Parts: sequence; structure tokens; C-alpha cells
Amino acid sequence: MATATRGERRVSPVFLALVAIMAVSIWAVWTDFSANPGLAVFLFVVSGWVVSLCLHEYAHARTALHGGDISVGARGYLTLDPLKYTHALLSIVLPLVFVIMGGIGLPGGAVFIERHRIRGRWRHSLISAAGPLTNVLFALVVTAPFWLGAMDGVPDHFRYALAFMAQLQVTAAILNSLPVPGLDGYGVVEPWLSYKVRRQLDPLAPFGILVIFGVLQIPGVGDAFFDMIDAVLDALGVKLWDTYWGQQLFRFWEGVPDIPPLSGIVVD
Repeated sequence: MATATRGERRVSPVFLALVAIMAVSIWAVWTDFSANPGLAVFLFVVSGWVVSLCLHEYAHARTALHGGDISVGARGYLTLDPLKYTHALLSIVLPLVFVIMGGIGLPGGAVFIERHRIRGRWRHSLISAAGPLTNVLFALVVTAPFWLGAMDGVPDHFRYALAFMAQLQVTAAILNSLPVPGLDGYGVVEPWLSYKVRRQLDPLAPFGILVIFGVLQIPGVGDAFFDMIDAVLDALGVKLWDTYWGQQLFRFWEGVPDIPPLSGIVVD
């Protein structure tokens, strides 16, 4: 089994700094420390989102390592350092822009896998599937307090921030699983396509994310998609009330929203 050196597996200070920012922002949201709670929610959600992106790409790299590609260690992918990604624009910048513009969670392609080192189509598919599965796991962890009925006593602002983060993870897991060139869903099915079909679809890969974002802007399509996301979140105990106010807080530059107190309100 392929392995990496201890240095290649050492967690990056950049990632640790992101985790520290997330921890401090969680404290700020929980204690209502800031005069503008939206700023604390913004830092919490953004830092948590970038941490999830790092874990998403780490999952790709770690699965590739066990599949036979030892080059991922030398490239620094196992350190969880977002600065090591081959496409920082697609991996960090564009996903953050999508989050800020419309609350859409969509990881981009990042790690470069030397596919010729990987033997077997199932291994290739598993490497691509590892990223979205990480988002699924992250979503389950974030929503656990909701579906376990453990939200009693949790500050409202923290509840809403957690709900919005859950929305991003669910949208990321679903969108990135679509079989569109450039997304992980396509990477799952690509090994099973003919060489001719792969050659025809490969040039579309750099535009896959933009195509998805554009399609979601079509009247009716975006509404239907987010209705589905709301249904998934509702099944996990997260209500539309929670995600709506979470996004309103997140957009702190629009001012502090006048949120009615949750106590006494029946959320369904």
C-alpha cells in the first residue's frame, strides 16, 4: 500500500489558523460578543466552509494515495494546506464567491491526481466520490444537534449560523455529485465511458462549475433546486426559518436584520 512520509502528512499551520479562526468565531457567535452578530456569523461560516473545502480535497488526495498515487504527498495535498491546491481560483475563490452571492455551496477541482498510477476503474471512481462523501459527512455532523433534538438552550444566532452552514454542505454534496464535466460526479462515471466520449467531454471540464451556476439562474430551475435542498434539510431537522435567518445574518454588510425571537414561534 502506498504511503507518505511523516513530513508530507504534517498538518499545515495555515489549516490550523483556519480552525483557530473558526473556533474564535464560534465563541463570538455563541456569546453574542460582537455589536454586529452578522460579522461573527460571516467569519464562522466562511472559515468553516474553507475548512470543509480542505477536508474535501484531502479526502481526494488520501484516497488517491491508497489507490497508488504517491505523488499527492510530495505535492503537499495531505497537509490540508489550501495554498497547495493546483487551482486556487476554482478551489477557494470561486466557491467563496458563490457562497457570498447566493448561498450556493460548490467545491471546485483542486488536487492533481496522476491517474496513470491508479489501477482499476472502481478506484478512480472512489477517488472522485471521496470529496462529495466528505460533504455528506460534514452535513450530518453540522445537522446532528437538529436531528438529535439537542438545540434546547442553544443561542438563536448560533442556531441560524449552523443551519446556513448545513445548507452549504448539502448543496455542495448534491451539486458536486452531478455528472457534469469538471465536477466530482463526472469523475465517478468517467472511468466507465468510452475513450471517444471522454475526449469529447474533456474540453468542457473548466466550465462545469460556471454552467451549473448559470443553470441555477434560470427562472424556476433555481427555485426547484432549493426546494429540494429545503426538503433534505427539513428531513435532517433544519427548518427554512433557520436557514433563512442564517443567510440574512451572514450578509452582515446589509445591516443587522431584525430577527423575531425564536421562543414562542412554532417552526414547521
